[in-house]
Amino acid sequence: MESLLINLSGLAAIALTLWWFWLAPKRNTLQAVGADEKLEILVKDGVYEPDRICVPAGTETVLHFRREDASPCAEWVLFPDLEVSAQLAVDQVTDVTLPAADAGEYPFHCQMQMYRGALVVE
Repeated sequence: MESLLINLSGLAAIALTLWWFWLAPKRNTLQAVGADEKLEILVKDGVYEPDRICVPAGTETVLHFRREDASPCAEWVLFPDLEVSAQLAVDQVTDVTLPAADAGEYPFHCQMQMYRGALVVE
């Protein structure tokens, strides 16, 4: 009986983890960034906030990530389509410079793809 409770608890923990990172409704907040604006992206509780960032096409952009989550998964942010990655320090702001890009949507995420966001270039 005890092993059944342990197994059920483990399955519930797995289901909750899957729901939190992949199935839960996303906030999907869009924040526009102008050439002279400073946007700070909070890395906390399994999400980037905001998780959608709009920037102008054809200009280099600097994003400022503040990592408040000490989880190893939050340690890196990757922009695979732009070939940019950065290690994020805990409780500090890390500047991430993105090259000028054509209009489109570019995903960004942690190394395990649990934290997810999108860079919207217009």
